[in-house]
Amino acid sequence: MTQTSDRDILATFETLALQAGRAVMDVYEVDFPVELKADASPVTEADAKAEAIILAGLREAYPDIPCVAEEEASAGICPPELDGLFFLVDPLDGTREFIKRNPDFTVNIALIRQGIPVIGVVYAPARSVLYSASPEGAFRIDTVNHEPGERRNIIVRTPTRVPTVVASRSHRTEETDSYIQTCGVVELVSIGSSLKFCLLAEGEADIYPRFGRTMEWDTAAGDAILRAAGGTTRRVDGEPLTYGKRGQAEDCDFANPWFIADTKPA
Repeated sequence: MTQTSDRDILATFETLALQAGRAVMDVYEVDFPVELKADASPVTEADAKAEAIILAGLREAYPDIPCVAEEEASAGICPPELDGLFFLVDPLDGTREFIKRNPDFTVNIALIRQGIPVIGVVYAPARSVLYSASPEGAFRIDTVNHEPGERRNIIVRTPTRVPTVVASRSHRTEETDSYIQTCGVVELVSIGSSLKFCLLAEGEADIYPRFGRTMEWDTAAGDAILRAAGGTTRRVDGEPLTYGKRGQAEDCDFANPWFIADTKPA
């Protein structure tokens, strides 16, 4: 793929994320039922509507690139094979925050190329901000009524004397707390969804440890933005976090190991 086609894919991602975000907010602003999936995680009408918008748009624009999406995967619908190039979609990351009417939920779309997230968007519709990244860089775009405004380049910051650590609001674990204690004196920020990656990418935080379960669609878009901004996401053994993991003996397809995202260069 050329840089021009990368730009086209990113533009498609941004358009679809904004459309999906509008649909999510339509549900957010009314009373809505909450159901439980087979793994006991919650799901709402917003998840389904946003995923339908995104998948329809991706499959129309790029019919030859397979899609792996959270709700389809939960229903057992998944491409039989992946050749190293595919889309990862989380239509509503932070469903628990959404249910609580907390604004820390996002729409996530990413392109994976040979195990690496290279293009991604994270849209936080309740916060009116869209994060966007490709090999050309990472950007923050403030939105008005789900329309894009000014595009501002973002990069990670130089580590500070007292690092800011971001941790999950709804999925905090004892292992995560133990790791944070090894960091010494820190400023701790709790926030939901893939916004944790974005805080690192725009220079508002330094470390995001995740010693708990995540799936690839939870992390791919935010990870793409962090990497494009100059940061890294690594497993606890120091190796880069990769995508397209299938046939794992220790876990299901597309499950992530524990990882640490930070602002250190690769």
